[in-house]
Amino acid sequence: MSVSTSTPPPTEDVVLDAPERPRPPLLRWTVTTLAALLVLTALLLPNALPALKVNRFTRIPVEAIIGAAVALWLPRRPRVIVAAVSGVGLGVLTILNLLDMGFRDYLGRGFNMILDWELLDDAQSYVKDSMGGTVAVLAVIGSVLLVLLLLSLTALAMVRLSNVLVANRAKATRGTLIAAMAWITCYALGLQLGGMPIAADRAAAALKIQATRVTDTIRDEAAFAREAKADTFGATPGSQLLPDLRGKDVIFTFIESYGRSAIEDPVMAPGVDRTLTTSTEALKKAGYSARSGWLTSATYGGSSWLGHSTTMSGLWIDNQQRYRTVMASDHLSLTKAFQKTGAWDTVGVMPGIQKGWPEQRYYGLDKVYNAFQLGYQGPKFSWSTMPDQYALEAFQRQVHGKKRDKPLMSEIILTSSHQPWAPIPKMVDWNDLGDGKLFDAIQKAGKKPSDIITDPTKSREEYGKSIQYSVTALTQWLERYGTKNTVLVFLGDHQPIARVSGNHASRDVPISIVAKDPKVLAKITDWNWTEGLKPAHNAPVWKMSAFRDRFLKAYGSTPHPSAG
Repeated sequence: MSVSTSTPPPTEDVVLDAPERPRPPLLRWTVTTLAALLVLTALLLPNALPALKVNRFTRIPVEAIIGAAVALWLPRRPRVIVAAVSGVGLGVLTILNLLDMGFRDYLGRGFNMILDWELLDDAQSYVKDSMGGTVAVLAVIGSVLLVLLLLSLTALAMVRLSNVLVANRAKATRGTLIAAMAWITCYALGLQLGGMPIAADRAAAALKIQATRVTDTIRDEAAFAREAKADTFGATPGSQLLPDLRGKDVIFTFIESYGRSAIEDPVMAPGVDRTLTTSTEALKKAGYSARSGWLTSATYGGSSWLGHSTTMSGLWIDNQQRYRTVMASDHLSLTKAFQKTGAWDTVGVMPGIQKGWPEQRYYGLDKVYNAFQLGYQGPKFSWSTMPDQYALEAFQRQVHGKKRDKPLMSEIILTSSHQPWAPIPKMVDWNDLGDGKLFDAIQKAGKKPSDIITDPTKSREEYGKSIQYSVTALTQWLERYGTKNTVLVFLGDHQPIARVSGNHASRDVPISIVAKDPKVLAKITDWNWTEGLKPAHNAPVWKMSAFRDRFLKAYGSTPHPSAG
C-alpha cells in the first residue's frame, strides 16, 4: 500500500480563510497624489501672474510622458539619480518662473538669470526701507527656506513617482502609451479645453525662453560694447559744445516714477493734471514758459538708473550689463558735455545715494551730494531718504544760492514719488524747513506702506498724490529761487509698476523744458512740443536715447564723431 506525499488541492474553505493581500495605506496614496500634483503644477506653471488661471493646469504635459517612459526604461540606480536630478531641475525652473512673475509685475520684463541676481539685493533693501528691518530679514529667511523646500520636494516627488511607475510597470506602460497617443492626437487636431491647447510643452518652452535670454544677453554684451565706442559728439572739442546755453544755470531733474499714466490714467490724472495746470500758471506769472513732450523709457517699474543713463548717454541702456559697459566707457554723457566745455561748474544732488557712487566720473560731476551730505535730520519716508522739498532747499542753500565764477549745471534726482508711496510728505512753508525735523509729525501721521503695497486702488491713488507733491515742490522751488538765466529740464525716469500703470501700459514718460529767456525755447520750436507742463496726448514721442543728441544739436553743438 503506497502513501501519497503530494499536497492535496486546497478546498474552498482554505481559500476563504487565506489572509488578503494588504492594501496600500491611505498615507501612501496621499503622498503619491501630492507628488503628482506638485510635478504637474511645476510642469504647467506659467511665468506671468495674469496667466495663473485654472485652464493652464488642465492640460497634458509632454514632459511628464517623456519622464514616465524614461523611468520605466532605466535600471533602478540610474533611474533614481535621473529622477532626483530632473526633480531639482524642475524646482529650479519653477523658481525662475516665479521670478519671472515678480519681475514682470514690477519691471515689465522677465528675469534675466545672467544679469538680475544683483537686483535681488536691491529688492531686499527696498523691503527693509518700506516694511522695516525685521520684515526684510524674515523675507530673506523665508525666501531661502522656500527655495530649499521647493528643490527638495520636487526631487523627492520625482523619485516617488518613478518608484510607483516601476512598481506597477505593466499598468504604467499602458498608461504612458495611452497618454502619448492622446497628446499626439490633441496636438495634431489642435484640441482645446477652456481656451487652452490640451497638448502642452510648457516646461520645455520655459527652458527655451531662459536659454534664449542667456544667449541673447551674451551676444548683446559684445554688440553693445562696440556700439558704445561710436559717439556722434565723442570728438567734439569743448568749445563747440552747447554754445547757445553759455551763461545759463541748467538743471536736469528726474522725478521718480513720473510716467504717462500719471497724466492719462482716470484715477491719477485728475489730481496730477490740476497740479500741472496750476504750476504752469504759477510759473507763467513768474515769467517762465514751458514746453513738454514724451520720451519712451528704457526701463519700466524700477531700475531708475537705466532711465537716467539712457537719457544722458544717448544709448539704449535697458539692462545692467549695458549700464556697466557705459559707466566704464568714455562715451560722452550730456552732463559731462557741460563739464568738458570748462564753462560750467557741475554738481549732482542725489538724496537716494547712500553709498559710494563711482558713476560720478562718467557723468562728469565735479561734486555730488548724497543722502548724508544734505544736512537732513528728519525721518525717512519709506525708501525715500528725505522729502523732495527739503532736498531742493538743501540744493539752494549749499549749491545754487552760493556765488560762483561760473554758471551751474546740476543733475538732481527727486525720490519722494518712489514706491510704495506711503507715507507721502506734505508741502510746508519753505522758511520752516530747517534741518527737516518738522517732518517727524507728517511722517508719523502718514499712511503705512503695508496698507498700500498690496492694494492696487490705494497704490494708484497714493502714487498720483506723490507725483503731485514732487511736481509742486520742484515748480515752487523754481518760482522761489529761479532767475532769468535758469533753465530747468525735468522728466520721469520710468512708468510706475504694473499694479499702478496697468499690464499693457506704455513706457512713455513726460519731459518738460522751462525757461524765462524766450531764446531758450525758441531753439526747440521744431520739436513741436506742447506749451505748458502737460504734454498733449499726441505730442511727439521719442526714444529716451534720442534726447541727448537732439538737445546738444538744438543748443548749437557741432558733431564730431568718434570712431566705433
